Amino acid sequence: MPSGEQQTDATIRIAVVGAAGRMGREVLRSLSPHEGYEPVVAVDRICVGDNVRDLLEAKEPDLVIEDRLAAALDRARPDVMVDFTHHSAAAQHAQIALKRGISPVIGTTGMTVADLRELQAESRDTGVPGLYAPNFAIGGVLMMHFAEMAARWMPDAEIIEMHHDRKEDAPSGTAMLTAERIAAGRVAKPATKPAPHFKVEGVRGGTFQEVGIHSVRLPGLLAHQMVLFGSEGETLTIRHDSMDRSSFMRGLKLAVREVRGLDGFAIGLGSILFRE
Repeated sequence: MPSGEQQTDATIRIAVVGAAGRMGREVLRSLSPHEGYEPVVAVDRICVGDNVRDLLEAKEPDLVIEDRLAAALDRARPDVMVDFTHHSAAAQHAQIALKRGISPVIGTTGMTVADLRELQAESRDTGVPGLYAPNFAIGGVLMMHFAEMAARWMPDAEIIEMHHDRKEDAPSGTAMLTAERIAAGRVAKPATKPAPHFKVEGVRGGTFQEVGIHSVRLPGLLAHQMVLFGSEGETLTIRHDSMDRSSFMRGLKLAVREVRGLDGFAIGLGSILFRE
């Protein structure tokens, strides 16, 4: 397991796609050439022609937002592409990067299983590694890891995920990946049975991998998740809260630093955090 960011003398050249969005701006604020991270391209459909310095009210980076990804990548030749856009476009962006020998780091949630399989196939064909991570918060990744450990002994579990009211997908990518990790950790089937009668349609949420999932969307929230396990006479709750988008930046920088050393296209920051 990496002890933290593996700093080297080499500066990593980075393209940020979705640069004018909330996460894109946070990424650009956090990446500094002084730490070995140099943003060289800023791409978005909005704010085209605007200088990133003006958007961030900062002295750097001195980049103009452009809207033609392929042309921008061909010109700047970054090492890594970071994508925080929309699930309808992120897979195509990653394909464009992989075909150019550029490793994509995708934080856009809502990616389908088919999307990810296609990216894994493209990664194999091109020999270029990449990463999809629905959550870059270190604590969020640890939550999923601990949930997988708990599922061995407590197979009955439900997830409550809570996000801001502008999040478009539900359930969250973190909740879906957590359910997959719980399913992978089980050695026994869950005993939980659905209620025989529902007074309100959908009151029990949805089910994925035999894990109940409940999605909350409210103003005032950012990104929060509880994983609840139940067994005879006891319960266990694992909870993670991101109160600010800065919570994602440590993991993102770790991903940018390490992605080119991965074997293929990986799913989840845990593939870096818990790498042997």
